[in-house]
Amino acid sequence: MKRSQIKRRPLADTVLDKLEPEAKDYREFDSTGLYFRVKSNGSKSWNLRYKRPNGKWAWKGLGSYPKVSGKEARDLAYELLREVNKGIDLRQTAQEEKAKPKFKDLAEDWYQRKQDDDLAEKTLKLIRDTLDKDLLPALGERYVDEITRADLTQVHGKIEDRKAFEIAKKTRGWLNQVFKLAVAKGYRDFNPASELGETARKAPPVKHHPFLLEPELPDFLKALDRSNSTFNTRAGLWMLLLTASRPGMVRCAEWREIDLDAATWTISGSKMKTGLDIIITLPKQLIRWLKLLEETTGNGRLLFPGMKDPDQPISHTAFNMALNLIGYKGKLVGHGARHTASTLLREHGWRKDFVEKQLAHVEGGVSGVYNKAEYLSQRREMMQWYADFLDALKVGLTDEQLSDFNTTVLA
Repeated sequence: MKRSQIKRRPLADTVLDKLEPEAKDYREFDSTGLYFRVKSNGSKSWNLRYKRPNGKWAWKGLGSYPKVSGKEARDLAYELLREVNKGIDLRQTAQEEKAKPKFKDLAEDWYQRKQDDDLAEKTLKLIRDTLDKDLLPALGERYVDEITRADLTQVHGKIEDRKAFEIAKKTRGWLNQVFKLAVAKGYRDFNPASELGETARKAPPVKHHPFLLEPELPDFLKALDRSNSTFNTRAGLWMLLLTASRPGMVRCAEWREIDLDAATWTISGSKMKTGLDIIITLPKQLIRWLKLLEETTGNGRLLFPGMKDPDQPISHTAFNMALNLIGYKGKLVGHGARHTASTLLREHGWRKDFVEKQLAHVEGGVSGVYNKAEYLSQRREMMQWYADFLDALKVGLTDEQLSDFNTTVLA
């Protein structure tokens, strides 16, 4: 409709919808101080005309239409004109608001600092995902100094609602760091995330990965020999068993990391959960598997490439599916092989230091700070013993014959 056809003010919703653009932008009076602006390109918005404390008239945008409805624009105009009547300069207020950081800006600043901390890629990805999926949608557009403890408790509670208790715990720490940065930069006087742990729900007991004990291994090893899974998958399972490595480490193993002559697998800290480099020794049995594997995948980057995309590792479900197919669903998972190795090695007297280093665990406390030993030669001996012992279990040696494998390296 043409603006000449307008019959009453404030403007009816039908008028707001149907007002047509003209060759030049124009404003139509709606109510006290409020104008409806129609641009020549057809876009519509709300403008407030008010007098600044210095006596000069000024305009303030109140948002686009229909995102801001007529009623919302009038309510906002009424509140702002009340501020004007108190002598408040809306332009100065707008400048101050613009200078105040929003949570999304502070969070991105903090995230960039975390990237400079040389964290593992997996940790950085987890932080990024939590920001994008949980924190920024809820808090991103909020000003940092306006976020309350209740706001953070609500966001944290939604993560707990989906039973992601470990993520919730990490998020409490990350929010604490973000708001410590806010305090340090002078954006806040106190940290509203400091007491989030007080409202945290108790996580259910941790369910450990299914794993096998020594008496169960002979049948399992024979079943693994009869597996109909692909050669690559079976080689990956043996690499899991004979190195006690995390499934993700094995899936993403690259040929440039493998030295078959030195029988070592060198992994960069950027790929490790601990962020530390590690050398894994390879027993003779595994070397035989890897030499055969090299004939099929040695021309590529990955030891275990995916079938659809050779630049991506084998599916994260491949190893567990192979275990399920040989009858071990619910009895053993890829990660459980680490529990099996740790238990068996410790039961047979191998030193805890050797076992923990092989598992790429970081020792806590003061000893973890000062003990930088790699125990490479000792671990080589230990894991070769382990591979030989599994072979002995598989062929069914007697208890007396198995006793010959007991190590003299005691804790």
